[in-house]
This record gives sequence, structure tokens and C-alpha cells, in this order.
Amino acid sequence: MSPSGRVNPYPTYEQLRAHGPVVQAGPVFYLVTDYAEADAILRDPRFGVMDDHLRDQFLPGWRESPAVLSISRSMLRTNPPDHSRMRRLAAGAFTPRRIAAMRDVVVAQADELIDGMLARGRDGAAVDFLAEFAYPLPVGVICALLGVPAADRPLFRRWATDLTGVLEPEITPEELAVADRGAGELRDYFTELVAARRRAPADDLTTALVQAHDSDGVRLSGDELLANLIVLLVAGFETTTNLLGNGLVVLLDHPREAAALRDHPEFAPGYVDELLRYDSPVQLTSRVSTVPARHGGVDLPAESWLIVMLGAANRDPRRYPEPARFDPWRPQVHPLSFGAGPHYCLGAALARLEAQVAFPMLLRRLPGLALAGTPERRIRLTLRGYATLPVTVGDGAAPVADCGTPAGATGVTP
Repeated sequence: MSPSGRVNPYPTYEQLRAHGPVVQAGPVFYLVTDYAEADAILRDPRFGVMDDHLRDQFLPGWRESPAVLSISRSMLRTNPPDHSRMRRLAAGAFTPRRIAAMRDVVVAQADELIDGMLARGRDGAAVDFLAEFAYPLPVGVICALLGVPAADRPLFRRWATDLTGVLEPEITPEELAVADRGAGELRDYFTELVAARRRAPADDLTTALVQAHDSDGVRLSGDELLANLIVLLVAGFETTTNLLGNGLVVLLDHPREAAALRDHPEFAPGYVDELLRYDSPVQLTSRVSTVPARHGGVDLPAESWLIVMLGAANRDPRRYPEPARFDPWRPQVHPLSFGAGPHYCLGAALARLEAQVAFPMLLRRLPGLALAGTPERRIRLTLRGYATLPVTVGDGAAPVADCGTPAGATGVTP
């Protein structure tokens, strides 16, 4: 939980792992570091997210916090049947057919953003990859789904950064005040957007959710409507921005592997899954046991609070040999970065699509792409990413030679 521990949690994960797959850290508080146990707990119906009863115990006064209240009324922090009801209403926007149909849109947006990077980075000037690409690409995609006007997209980065502080496992009163401010601004924005969609319905997810609420008020309450719009927006770009930033640094640190992806874009699905495993944009989630249970050789009383360390599970050596090595040809990579079970990330396929398009295109169009100094990590644990990521883009000329495919990859899509 220290600043240095949040910037690089991986050594601490290994120290925790030495104590067992499930480690008791307090009277009702447990940490899960093992891949198999994490996967099983996320899928186990005896474990849910924290409900109002437990929030009253752990977070007294939480109803006075706009940030906690917004998150708690969304599908992110509710259990069945409310979770199932809300998720079902939004799921239509994330079907495999609709995601596949968005590929051309993602390609066009990525191409345009690279043009902008080239223009701003001419003559060797450094550009911030996060501001110029990793943020605008996913925020443009999720805003298109929600029906948010393009002119409003720059507003959301600060609001989301402020709000997501509430997802950290520990938060100071000062940090909570910042999160509350972000939640209030997002809530005000979506209140206006909901009113606009009532006046003029459109073919977007906001309109669909507004109509679900207005039809009877039972399928979706007013608080749930606003909370889910906020979470869909923030989750729709925050984790993907981190995936793109984290992933680019890894690729630039591994030029041989980057060259193979540049020359073989069909390898992108395997690369993206390994990037998700190697440096997960989401490092942890939490679950609460509803009844006594046993996992990892540990008896868990009812109402035990488990922090499931996704970043640690993704580097479990029993699941992935040599887990600290980036290996895009690693077989059977199934990272837990998007969770598992009922709360598996609704937009996981969309995030994967954006990364699968972005990385080969960046490497192909910007063969001289390089870090410009040391990137600055955000002091966050739950959502792992960079605050700034300065790069130089070169001249955009085509690469002069194929660097070859690393051993073991020939003819095989990872």
C-alpha cells in the first residue's frame, strides 16, 4: 500500500505467495494470490460483491459520498438478482456481432490519431502517448456507443481519474473528497444527457437505458440509470487506456517481439492476452463470502472480505512458468485481468479489439517510436497505468526490413 508498492507491486505479490494461495491479513480480511483459487472464487456463487449491509460495517457514512454511492448503485457493485437485471439491459451493446462491426471504426480512429501524433511529433518533439492516443481512442469508442457528443470527450479524463480513486483498497478523506467531486461532475453531465435523450431519442445505449427506466421504473431505477451510465463510460476507457499505455512500454522494451508483431499483425490476439497477463491494467477486485467456505486450505467464515489479487494470479508460476518473462508465444494464456464469473467485464471483447488493432498499427506506421524519458506511473494499485508517457515518433517512414519471427512462432498464431 506504500507509494513504491503501488508503482511496482510484483515483488510484494511474490512475498505474499510464499505464505500460501489464500493469506489471512486480519480478522475477516484475506488476500488471494493463486490463479486457480482466484478463478474459482470469482466464479463461486457463494462469493459476491459488498452489499449495503457490509458497507455499513466497513464504510460508515458511505451514503454521504457521491462516489461510493454512484459505484454501489451500478452493476459493478451489486449482486443477483439486481446485477443480472442491470447487466442484461446493457449487454445488447456488447454482443460479438456488434463488437466485430466496430472494427472499421476503431481502425479509422486509430489511423487518425497516429496522423495527429506524427504532426505533433515532427522534428523529434516528444508527445504524450496517453493524451494523444491511449485516452482518445477508447473514449471515442465508448462515447460513440453511449451517444456522447464528440466535443464533450475531453471532459471525462479528469472526472474519471478523480472518481476511480474510490476503487482503491485504501483511501484518505482527501482522496475521497476528490473522488466525490468527480462523481458529482459525471452525475451532472449524465443528468443533462438523459434529459436530452428524452427530448430526442437516438440509436445509442443511453437512449436504450433511458427508455428501460421510463417504461416502468422497475427494470432500472433513476439512481441505477445514472450510476450505470457513469460506470459504463469510466470502465469503457479507463482500463483500455491503461492496457494501451502499459502494453506499449512492454513492447518498446522488447524490440524483437515488437518487430514480429509489426510484421505479423495476425499475432495480435496472443500478444494482447500476454500483455494483459504480464502487466494487468486492473490489479485487484474484492469479494465477500455469503456463507462459510473453504479455499486454498483456509476456512473462510461468512462475511469474510477477500481481495483477489488479479495481478498476482496472472503471475502465478504454477499457472505460467517464468511468469516475470514477457512471452507472446506462451501457450494457453487466459488472464484474469477482466475478472471471471458473473462480473466478467462486459466490455472485455471491445478492449481486446482496440488493443489488437492499435499495437500492430502503431508499430507499422511509427517504426521509429521510442520512449522519451522515463514514464511516470500513477500511484494507484487497483487501476495500474501511467500518468504520462512521453514518446518520440520518428518520421513515420516504412520499416526497411522484416526482423523475422522469433523461434517457436513460425506459422503459429499465438
